[in-house]
Amino acid sequence: MSLVRHFLLAVQFFSRIPITGRLAAWVGYSPAMQRACAAHLPGVGWLVGVWAALWLGASAWLLAPSPWMPWLAACLSTAATVLLTGFFHEDGLADVADGLGGFVPVQRALEIMKDSRLGSYGVLTLTLTLLTKLGALALLVQQSPAQSCAVVLGVHVLSRLAPLALMCSTAHVGLNGQSKTVDMLGQQLQGKDFFTGLLWALPAAALLASALTPVGLALLLVVCAVVAWQMRALFVRRLGGITGDCLGATQQVAELALLLAAGVALLHGSAL
Repeated sequence: MSLVRHFLLAVQFFSRIPITGRLAAWVGYSPAMQRACAAHLPGVGWLVGVWAALWLGASAWLLAPSPWMPWLAACLSTAATVLLTGFFHEDGLADVADGLGGFVPVQRALEIMKDSRLGSYGVLTLTLTLLTKLGALALLVQQSPAQSCAVVLGVHVLSRLAPLALMCSTAHVGLNGQSKTVDMLGQQLQGKDFFTGLLWALPAAALLASALTPVGLALLLVVCAVVAWQMRALFVRRLGGITGDCLGATQQVAELALLLAAGVALLHGSAL
């Protein structure tokens, strides 16, 4: 039952899905539980992915055939996803772009990332990321609405495995007394936590295997690993570790890279 509690606590923390009343009282809370719930981040990806896939599939089915249909379906699915997550990961991406865009000292970068105001680096990064994501989703829908739904669901799960890998392999940094990530985790996660996330991700990999060729699935897995590795290298080099914003940025970069890789896999499926 503790696993269920940890998962529901992760749902509370990483989404806006309401866990209230008696259910919230049953779930409970403690710093140890808060730390353990981070391992279920890919599990939250299943809920977000199902929601995104439902909107994508329903839009493609209900809207009249048109060159604009894939784009509108992509917009509706993305908007529904953002509402469900509360712009949680996108906010991290924008903050990281502001903090690291100007090549300032570490302390100043951390201060900028904590600032609630959005700077030019964050605006530009967020705009380009969302536009590229919409284009990738539209491309997937144009190729195959059914396969695009499976891909979107799987990508939401796998993209959340990347920040979990960083939580298990990288020290957490932040301004003294102001880092929610340090307060939440207390210390670096362990290998068993990543194994829990991996168990959530395995069915998603199987789902992606049903929509793509084996080589296409392998491409996505390699892309996910490379994104996690490169983002970790960037944060260690520039900050000496990771913050909560770094985790959100990693999820967003992984999601975008996986969608683009899936688009390549569907377009060139026979060649792969």
